[in-house]
Amino acid sequence: MANIVPFKGIRPAKDKVHLVASRSVDGYNKDELHDKLHANPFTFLHVINPDFKDGKKTKPGSPARLEKVKKQYLNFISEEVLINDEKPSYYIYQQHKENNIYTGIIGCSSIDDYFNGVIKIHEQTLTEREQKLKEYLEVCDFNAEPVLFSYPNDEVIDKITSDTIQTEPNFDFTTTDRVRHKLWVVNKKETVNNIKQRFENISTIYIADGHHRSASSALLGKSRREKNPKYTGNEPYNYYLGVFFPETQLKIYDFNRVVKDLNGLNSDAFLKKVKEKFNIKLIDQEEYKPTKKHNFSMYLDGNWYSLDAKKEIIHNEQPVGSLDATILTDHILSPILNIHDLKTDKRIGFVSGIKGMKELKNQVDRWNYKVAFGLYPVEMEQLKQIADTNNIMPPKTTWVEPKMRSGLVIYSLSE
Repeated sequence: MANIVPFKGIRPAKDKVHLVASRSVDGYNKDELHDKLHANPFTFLHVINPDFKDGKKTKPGSPARLEKVKKQYLNFISEEVLINDEKPSYYIYQQHKENNIYTGIIGCSSIDDYFNGVIKIHEQTLTEREQKLKEYLEVCDFNAEPVLFSYPNDEVIDKITSDTIQTEPNFDFTTTDRVRHKLWVVNKKETVNNIKQRFENISTIYIADGHHRSASSALLGKSRREKNPKYTGNEPYNYYLGVFFPETQLKIYDFNRVVKDLNGLNSDAFLKKVKEKFNIKLIDQEEYKPTKKHNFSMYLDGNWYSLDAKKEIIHNEQPVGSLDATILTDHILSPILNIHDLKTDKRIGFVSGIKGMKELKNQVDRWNYKVAFGLYPVEMEQLKQIADTNNIMPPKTTWVEPKMRSGLVIYSLSE
């Protein structure tokens, strides 16, 4: 049963929340990052990227950099940019983005649930990255970006959530990317206990995004337990920050591919090889988006094509083999284009589905790519089936929304 606990969150002061909460560093290009750091002394980016303030460069991940991150975080607390809540709480978070509204609960998940399989994974993690994030947590001692989890809808939790969002939120602000964020603090003892008990009735929680953050937090907790054999299980390092969305509140987008060349083939020869495994149709329109599973869009030489996988290459009995990302790799990327390792091959790029088919066209027409492939989004049931059968998705198969801002609610790993 899932052990999702309340905690005393560390949050921005109400008058500064719109200034503090930020996207991750990777969400900004170099110029944008400089402008944000220069213009806004309160952005959480000053914690994540502390070299800007004193101008003294340190190597990412180095002990010197991590110590500066911790120092800047403590400065934000001492200056009351960040304030610690006094009561253990859950936090209801709502995001309005374009035509979508997402509502979930922020709490802390147990590392024991990660180890014993209550928390299900569908993505393979890299040991080196796990270790780097563990080292980060060891020094900095806080979680500022929650892992994104999904769970089966629970009518009691849904009712608590729907009742709460009818009240005035503690935070309500819109960021410059036109995304509106709302947050409610839930700290009434009866409601807190009710939420905790309802989660205890849920047998499985799925990681939607944040596999490396989960793995590194579990490693940190395991390491600290080994150093403290008399641990009780209640120490902060036994938990880590998560935002939990019921299945109906998540949206899984496609994750598409662009390739720099045709592996020495001309377009006619390439199309001839593709036709061996796919039914191809030229589409006379500005954009073409896949309409169903096993249907792909392809943009080549200024034209859109619809590709339907032939029946003989579809294996619906195989959770991973039936994924469109796998079919594309097994029958086009690998045998025709000589791309075998999606993690390391420099000839392939990935474009999230939130950017639409227009971005695929743009990547080919304006940048150094020759062909683009659009995929149909993975369905939640596919994701769950892969996780439940202990399988792993290919890299860059899903883009899950919503994405939360760093620094909106922070969990301290120290006593």
